[in-house]
Amino acid sequence: MGQINPYDEELRRTAYQKKVVSRLSPPDVLNLAIAFFSERGYRAGRTGRPNHVFLFGKAEGSLPRVTGEIAVRADVGKPGTTLVTLDAAGERLGPTMEEFHRHLRAQRRSVPATTGNATSSDPGGR
Repeated sequence: MGQINPYDEELRRTAYQKKVVSRLSPPDVLNLAIAFFSERGYRAGRTGRPNHVFLFGKAEGSLPRVTGEIAVRADVGKPGTTLVTLDAAGERLGPTMEEFHRHLRAQRRSVPATTGNATSSDPGGR
């Protein structure tokens, strides 16, 4: 068997692939991703495929360029739930994708409570 290509080894070493559930709508997740990665120096934008964002970056480590992708699917499991698939590789892009994962999870925790809930106005919980 032949040797492993050094680029393949670097991709395998720096890969970040996760799925996360969010209560944000798919367009909100995609817009958040574009803003997040653009602020960190990556080229980010929507692809020709619906509900996908591409990420491109310059050389990192031994890779001549880095790429990533974020895909969303609406109403997975129950209405209002968005499944977000994160896929990236790169010396800096992998950890940045992990940072976005944590940022997205923090957004999930900070979704405001629904207004008009009858139990929210009763401090005793009765």
